[in-house]
Amino acid sequence: MVMQKVDPELKKMLLQEQRNEMTGHLIYKKISSRIKDVDNSQILKDISEDELSHYNQFKSITGEDAKPYMIKVYFFYFVSMLFGLTFGVKLLEKTEIQGQKIYTKYQGDLPLLTTVLEEEEKHEKELIDMLNEEKLNYIGSIVLGLNDALVELTGALAGFTFAFQNTRIIALTGLITGISASFSMAASEYLSKKQEEGSAEAGKAAVYTGIAYVLTVVSLISPFLLLQDPFISLIVTLGIAVLIILVFNYYVSVAKDYDFKKRFIEMVVISLGVSAISFIVGILVKQVFNIEM
Repeated sequence: MVMQKVDPELKKMLLQEQRNEMTGHLIYKKISSRIKDVDNSQILKDISEDELSHYNQFKSITGEDAKPYMIKVYFFYFVSMLFGLTFGVKLLEKTEIQGQKIYTKYQGDLPLLTTVLEEEEKHEKELIDMLNEEKLNYIGSIVLGLNDALVELTGALAGFTFAFQNTRIIALTGLITGISASFSMAASEYLSKKQEEGSAEAGKAAVYTGIAYVLTVVSLISPFLLLQDPFISLIVTLGIAVLIILVFNYYVSVAKDYDFKKRFIEMVVISLGVSAISFIVGILVKQVFNIEM
C-alpha cells in the first residue's frame, strides 16, 4: 500500500489521535462486555467499531501502529462501573473535544478528517443519546432529595447551632429532623409520581428520593458528632454541603448535558442563604426565650 505523504507536524498529530482512537476502542469494548442491557451493550460495540475504524484510517496514512493509553482504559472502565454507564461514556466524550478541535484545524489539509469529525460529532452523539439508564431516569427524584435536604438541614443546623451551642444536642436534633423529613419527602414523591407513572415507578422514585435525603442528612450532621466546637462543626458542615453540591452538579452536568456553573452557583447561594437566615433566627430565638444549654 502506498502511504499518503504528510508533513511531520500533521503526522505527529495523526499518531497521537491514532493512539486516542485505539484507547477509545478498547474502553467502549471493555465496558460493553460488562453491560447486561442488550441495547446499551450493542450501542457501545458500535461506538467501539467506529473508533477502531478511525484508527485504521489514520494508520493507512501514517503507516505506523500506535499503542493505547491503558491507564485511561482502566480508569474509564471503573468510572463507568462505579458511577454509571451514561456518566462514564459522556465523560469520555468530553475528553475527546480537544481531538475534534484538532480535526477541525487540519481538515483542510486532509479531507479524511472531515469524515472522521462528522462521525465524532454526530453519529457517536446520537448513539450516546440512545443510552437508557434507570438511575438517570430518576435523577429528578435524587435532585429533589438532595436539594431539599441541603436547604432544609443546613438551615436547621445553622439555627440549632446558635440556639443550643451543644454539638450532641444539635446532632440529635438534626438527625431526628432529617430522618423524619426524609420519610415525609419520600412519601410526597410517591404520591406525586403515582398520579403520573403508576405504583411501580412511583415506588422507585420514592426510594431514590429517600436514600438521597438520608445520605445527605448523615453527611451534614457528622461534624457535630465528631467535633466539640459547634461553630467549627457548622463551618465544616457548610463545606460538606458545598462539596456535595459541587460533586452532584458535576455528575448531572456530564450525564444530562446541563450547565454546571449556573446550577452550582444557584444551589450554593440558596443553601448558604437559607443557612445565614436560619442562623440569625437562632440568635433571635436564643435571645427572646433566653435559652441556655
